[in-house]
Amino acid sequence: MPSSAPRRDTRGIVDPAELLSRVRFRRHTPAPELRPYLEHYWLIDWELPEPYATHVVPHPSVNVVFQRYGALGAPAAAADVTAEVSGIGLGLFNQKLAETGRVCGVQFRPGGFRPFAPAWPVSAWTGRRVPLTEVLPDTGPDLPSAVLSPDTDHARVAALDAFLLAHGPTPDPAADEAMRLVDLVRTDRMIRKVSRLASAAGLSARSLQRLFATHVGVGPKWVILRYRLHEALERAEAAGEAGAVDWAALAAELGYSDQAHLVRDFTATIGVPPTAYARGVSAR
Repeated sequence: MPSSAPRRDTRGIVDPAELLSRVRFRRHTPAPELRPYLEHYWLIDWELPEPYATHVVPHPSVNVVFQRYGALGAPAAAADVTAEVSGIGLGLFNQKLAETGRVCGVQFRPGGFRPFAPAWPVSAWTGRRVPLTEVLPDTGPDLPSAVLSPDTDHARVAALDAFLLAHGPTPDPAADEAMRLVDLVRTDRMIRKVSRLASAAGLSARSLQRLFATHVGVGPKWVILRYRLHEALERAEAAGEAGAVDWAALAAELGYSDQAHLVRDFTATIGVPPTAYARGVSAR
C-alpha cells in the first residue's frame, strides 16, 4: 500500500496562495523503496472559468510529468495527453492552465534521476522537455492513462509507484553522493562557495563539477544560487503577509555580496524586485 501523506511545502512557487486558490494542488510521498530518490509526487486538478498562468522557480530536480487537458469523463484525443521528462529549468517556469485538466508529476531528488536512466548524463535533459519514451523507451503506451485516469489520489500514487519500481532504480554510489552533497547545500548556509562544497566532499573542484553534470544536471554554483533564491522568495512571501524584511541583512545571511546583488538575482528570475513582490502579496 503506497504511503500518500500530503506534503505542504510550496517553496519555489511564485505566489503559492494564488495558485492554491485556483487549483487542487497536492503532494504525496512515494513507496518506501523510492523515497531515497524522489522528493514527492505532485498532483494538480483544475476547472477554471478563465485561463490562469502559474509560475515556478524550478528546483535543481528532474520531473516526470503526465498531463491531460479536457474533461476527465470524456475520451481524450492523443494530442490532449502527454508524458514527458522535464529537465531542470534554468529560468522561471511559466505554465498556462485553462478550462479543465489534470497533471500527475514526479519530482526526483537532485541527483536521484540518474539511477532510473543511467545511459545518459542528467545534463542531457537540462532546459528541455522530451517525450518520456525517448528516455525510457520500454514505457508502455497505456501508462499515461493508467496514471491520469483514476479518480482517487491513492490510485494515481499507486500507478506512479508501479511505473517507477518497474524501471529501476539501478544502484549508483555516485548518485548517492550527489544527493548527499545537494542536501548539504540545501541545509547548510555556510556552503556559499563551490570551493567549500568541494572541500566538504573531499573532491577537487573539477571532479565536483563533473559529478554534478552527470548526476544532477547543473553545476554546484547554480545549485547554491538557486537555493538562496528560493529562500529569498519565501522571505518576500512572508514579508507580504506579516511585515517588512531587512533585505540587507537577508542578503548577508544568504551569502550575497550585498543587497543590490540579491535584488538583481531576484528581479532577473521573478521579473520584479523583492519589495515589489512583497507588496503584491500583501495587496491580495
